[in-house]
Amino acid sequence: MKRILLIEDNNEIRENTAEILELDGYEVLTAENGKIGVELAASSKPDLIICDIMMPVLDGYSVLHLLSKNPDTENIPFIFLTAKADRQDFRKGMEMGADDYITKPFDDVDLLNAIESRFKKMELLEKKYSRNIDGLNNLVRDVGGEQELKNLTNNREKRKYKKKSEIFREGDFPLYLFYIEQGKIKTYKTNEDGKELIINLHNEGDFFGYVNLMRENSYMESAAALEDCEITLIPKSEFFKLIHQNRQVSQKFIKMLSDNIKENEDQLLKLAYNSVRKRVSECLIKFFEQNEDKKPVNGLKISREDLSNMAGTSIETAIRTLSDFKDEKLIEISSGKIKILDLEKLRRLKN
Repeated sequence: MKRILLIEDNNEIRENTAEILELDGYEVLTAENGKIGVELAASSKPDLIICDIMMPVLDGYSVLHLLSKNPDTENIPFIFLTAKADRQDFRKGMEMGADDYITKPFDDVDLLNAIESRFKKMELLEKKYSRNIDGLNNLVRDVGGEQELKNLTNNREKRKYKKKSEIFREGDFPLYLFYIEQGKIKTYKTNEDGKELIINLHNEGDFFGYVNLMRENSYMESAAALEDCEITLIPKSEFFKLIHQNRQVSQKFIKMLSDNIKENEDQLLKLAYNSVRKRVSECLIKFFEQNEDKKPVNGLKISREDLSNMAGTSIETAIRTLSDFKDEKLIEISSGKIKILDLEKLRRLKN
C-alpha cells in the first residue's frame, strides 16, 4: 500500500482530502503545519507528499526546500496544493523541484489522477535501461517524450575516426555527447611524462564524454579510437534541451549514464592495492568481454601498450606477466594474438 503524507493547515480540507485518498486505497499520514510535516516525512519516508503552500510555522516552499536538502527525502514526489492560482507562484514551486501543482478547489478525480501519474513516473525511474541508444529510446518513449527523442536523433552528425585518432583531449571544453555506432574507444589520462593510464573502454552502443558535459567543465581525460570507429555527435544544446524539458528523462538518463563512475572508482582502488598479476588478468578479461559478440576464436589482437596503460604498469612488466600466464596455461599467444584458455582460473586470480 502506497503511503501519502498530507500537509494542510485547514482541518476540513485535510480531513476531506485524507478520506478521499484512503477510499482510493492509500495509507495517509497528516500534518497540520509544515514543521510537523517535515518531521513526519523524515521519520516515515512516505511515497508521495501533498503540501499546502500558505501555512503557519513553515510554508510549503520552506517544506520543499528542507526536504530537498535531506538525502532521505529529496526524491520523494512532491505535489503543491493551494488556493493561489497565480502563475508566478506556480513557476516558483516548479523551479524549486515540485512535481505537480493542484489549485483549490479541486475535483477528486483530478487529485487522484495527478497522484497516479506521479507514481507511474516513479516506477519508470526504477526500471532498468541499457546504457546505449536503445536504452535512451525506450526511456524517452516510456515517459512520453517521442518528439524530444525525434529532435535528439534527427540529422545528427556522424564522424569516422581512424585507429589511434584522438576524439577529444584533456582540457578541451565539451560540445557534444558522443555515441559509438561502430568500433571501440578508450578514455585515458596522461601524466607529465606522457605515460597513459586508461580509465575506461567503450564499445558499440555506448555513450561517452557525458560527465564533463553535464558538469559543464573541461574534459578531465582524453579519448582515442582503439580501432576504426564511426561516432555520432549529439550537440550539447540538444542534449540539455531534452533533460531540461523532461525531469524523468533527466533523472534516469543521468543515473543510467553515471553507473560507470562507480566502476572507475573501483578501478582506481584496484590500481592502488592489487598486484600486477591481478591487474593484468582483470584487464585481459575486460578486453575479451568487450569482444564477446565477435567471439574471437583465434584470439584477440591486444596492443601491449594499451594493456599496460590500462593495468597501470610498464610494457615490460605487462609482457612478462603475459608470459607467466602462458606458462601457467591460462592463455595462449600466437602471432601477437591472445587466446584465453582457462577463463575461470583467470577470474579467480582477478578476484
